[in-house]
Amino acid sequence: MTARQSSLSRRSLAIAGALIGTVSLAIGAHAALNKRTLDPVKPVATGQGADTAKAGAKLALVIGNGHYPDAGEPLLQPINDARALDGALRHDGFDVDVIEDANKDDMARAIARLQAKIKPDSVVMLFYGGYAIQAGRESYMIPVDAAIWKERDVRRDGTSVEKVLEVMKSQGARAKLVVLDASRRNPYERRFRAFSHGLAPIKAPANALVLSSATPGKVANDSDGRNSVLVAELLNNLDGKPAGAEAVFNKTRVAISRASEGEQVPSVSSSLLEDVRFGAEPDAGS
Repeated sequence: MTARQSSLSRRSLAIAGALIGTVSLAIGAHAALNKRTLDPVKPVATGQGADTAKAGAKLALVIGNGHYPDAGEPLLQPINDARALDGALRHDGFDVDVIEDANKDDMARAIARLQAKIKPDSVVMLFYGGYAIQAGRESYMIPVDAAIWKERDVRRDGTSVEKVLEVMKSQGARAKLVVLDASRRNPYERRFRAFSHGLAPIKAPANALVLSSATPGKVANDSDGRNSVLVAELLNNLDGKPAGAEAVFNKTRVAISRASEGEQVPSVSSSLLEDVRFGAEPDAGS
């Protein structure tokens, strides 16, 4: 072999070695990239998902539905009521989740958020203002996107008040409060009923208190005020010294009944086993 041939051979070997090294690095990088792609993605905690309410916390879900496509005109009071109660309950130390013009998915997500927050010994409150319909002896809160033509559609698209109470109970809530301002004539029932039946009596679990804007089976007309009659009087009774929830609800019922001369008689149903207080007690040092 000549010196020139020997030099060419060494050069060829060097080039081949460099090419092999480059290909090896590329294969290794591609494998590493594939491995990284296949690694499981770690969940990222969000403020909502990571929320951990303490035992004994006061929680509230406040829903105001006013804009229903099937209604001739919007309900003006439910959203005003939701905002007013939001402020009053926050002032009273409640952790409030307020939603307006909720569709079916919005309501389901809000209930799931509430469920995740409830701990043993929590006091939990639900307020709903809008349209509700009685079906199968249960009262259903109606989302703004409901498509209701028959009674079975109420159970499909609506959210049962009793089911929300059952969620509170299953999570170990100490006390369960409901304010239901939805005994309105609505644009749906005329499609499958000759007249409005109002709402059904709420079948509440133990240690629950329910205030509804009218007696079961009756309807109530909206006033001309910024807030509904029920919420205006409830706010009036919440804005004062600390008081028991049952006393507040009963004062609200009596005041509305007297003011309307018996035309509107709210319903209060109680299975409370202990007093639940509204209004923060003053600190000893203040």
